[in-house]
This record gives sequence, structure tokens and C-alpha cells, in this order.
Amino acid sequence: MSRRDTIEVPNPLHTLRVMGRFVRRQVKRSGSMPGTLVHTGEKKMDRVRLRVLDYDPSGLREAEVAMPEELWALRDTATTSWINVDGLHDLDLISRFGEQFRLHPLVLEDLVHVGQRPKHEEYDDYDYIVLPMLTWDVERGIVQDEQLSLVVGPHWVVTFQEREGDVFEPVRERLRAEKGRIRARGADYLAYALIDAVVDRYFEVLEKVGDRTEELELEALDDPGPDMMPRLHQLKRELVVLRRAVWPVRDLLDGLVEGESTHVTDETRVFFRDVYDHAMQVIETVEALRDVVSGAIDLYLSTVAHRTNEVMKVLTIMASIFIPLTFMAGIYGMNFEHMPELHLPWAYPVLWVAMLAVAGGMVMWFRRRGWL
Repeated sequence: MSRRDTIEVPNPLHTLRVMGRFVRRQVKRSGSMPGTLVHTGEKKMDRVRLRVLDYDPSGLREAEVAMPEELWALRDTATTSWINVDGLHDLDLISRFGEQFRLHPLVLEDLVHVGQRPKHEEYDDYDYIVLPMLTWDVERGIVQDEQLSLVVGPHWVVTFQEREGDVFEPVRERLRAEKGRIRARGADYLAYALIDAVVDRYFEVLEKVGDRTEELELEALDDPGPDMMPRLHQLKRELVVLRRAVWPVRDLLDGLVEGESTHVTDETRVFFRDVYDHAMQVIETVEALRDVVSGAIDLYLSTVAHRTNEVMKVLTIMASIFIPLTFMAGIYGMNFEHMPELHLPWAYPVLWVAMLAVAGGMVMWFRRRGWL
């Protein structure tokens, strides 16, 4: 049996999992002291992975670090350092980062409390930025989001991710190959390059969602199946996830462009303005896709209603033709003794001729009215 021959029945547990993507489970005890570290996400790695790229215009050092103590000296070096942390479940390690880089307790709390709204916060020694990294799960047909946190200091950037694997390999390649101006710029330009890579991935996700939307729209117009509505609603939910993820990024980037952060130079603000334009394009595309999906749902309902009306019209015409024939058959099917037509030798063929004439006349009348 093909997929089109089955109707997907919504599973209540699946509905709960879907809503869990919008409403995060609160595991922190009510009334806890501000800055209490509680990891609210899943443990997606067995061991936290630490990687560092330390560079200046003359060279680059790239390494995977086993002990976090090797990273503390990078805070005060003249070179630009990018420290990447994969995995947020080691609260002791996060706390030690906070001590060494002098991070505010509320920043540490937001680092491990995943599902934060995209935002930009300015502190005396650094800027704290949160935004989602999005990927498209081809097998499940859903949008997966991951919280990315950036702490941008005078000469260093620390990125915190939930799991291994990201969208930053093009940035690493540029640093290794010394392409463009990235080696000669500071930490604020590195933060721009990382955020730009995240926003560029949004377009790839939108392309996948757009292809899926076009496919379902054509199917809704040509040959909608019984499982069409569940798939359209699933796609609509994914667009809600996208909208919820990317809409606040506009305000985040607007703050970086228009703000007065001492850690972002005027030269870098120009590049952030370009990322802001890209984010606006993403938002506009998401809104357009939402309209297309809503139109596809209306189109599907209209197509199904039209088909139902066509079927009902045929059944109604057939019933209208047979009603007078049933009446005539009922008259001569009564068991009265004195029915003169029953004793005539030509009564039976006359009745057939009359019934066929009535049926033929009604068919011609329906055709003349355009009902057939």
C-alpha cells in the first residue's frame, strides 16, 4: 500500500513533541537564585569538545584542546582567538569559563538554558549574542534548531553549541587560507563572519522548505490524496518554527548596527548591516511561504469540496431520473384485483416504453440545462 493510500492519524504523543518545540519544559525550581546553572536541553554529546583558532595577520594556530586550562591565557593575548565549545551539559566547565572570562551569572544561566530568544546584550568587557542555527532534516521533513551563543570580547570570541557539527567550516577555511580581510580584522569581524554563516544557512533551509511547499501546492491542485491535509499542516508547523526562530534575529542585528557597543567598530557595523538585509529577506520569504501554504490548504479544501459536489450532482441526477420510474413501478406493483391494464396483452411493453421515454426526456432536459 502506497503512502497516498493511507491516512495519517495524529498521535497525541507526537502532538506533545511538536508543542515541546514551542513551549520549553521548565526544569529550574521556582524561586531559585538568579544565575543558577541548570541544563534544560538534551545531552547530545558524551564529552565536551574544545577547539581553538588563534590567529593574527602573520599566522594561525588551530588545535583541539583536552584541558580547558590551556585556554585561559588566550583572554589577554594580542592575537585574536576563537574558542568553540561543543556541548553544554558540563556545568562545572561552563562555570569555570565564567570565572576565567568574567562572565555575568545571568549569561552563564542563559548559556545552558537552551531555547533562549535571539538577543544581544552589552556588558562592560564583552557582548553576549544568542541566535538559532537551523538545519533541515531530510528524513523527517522538519526544521531542527540549535541554540548558538557567542561571547565577543576585545580580542576573543567564545562560541557555545549544543552538539558537534556546525555551519562554520567556510569561516575556518577562510582563516586557514588567509582569504579576504578576516585575518587582519578583530574579534568583532570574526563575530560578524560567524553570524553571517548562520544567516546564510537560513536560506538553504528556506530553499528546502520552498521546494516542499511547491511540491505540495502542485499536488493540491492536480491530485490531492487523503493524506494531503496532515502534510500541509506539518509544513505549516515548520514555518511557524522558522518564523519563531528568525523573526527576533532582525532586532538582534538592528541592535548591532544601530547600537553603541564598544566591541563593534564602525567598519564592522557596515557588514552587520548587510547581514541585517539578509535577515529581512529571510523573514519576507518565510511570510510568503506561509501565505502559499495557507493558500494550498484553501485550494485543497476547495478541490475536495468541488469533487464532492460533482459526485453529489451525479447521484442527485440519477436519483431524479429513477424517482418517476420508481413511482410507475410502484403503481403497477400494487396487488389490487381490478387493475384493467394488467389484463391487456400490450400493457407490459407500453409501460416499458413510457418509463424509457420519461427517463430519456429527463436526461435531455438535464443536458439542456447544463447539468450533465
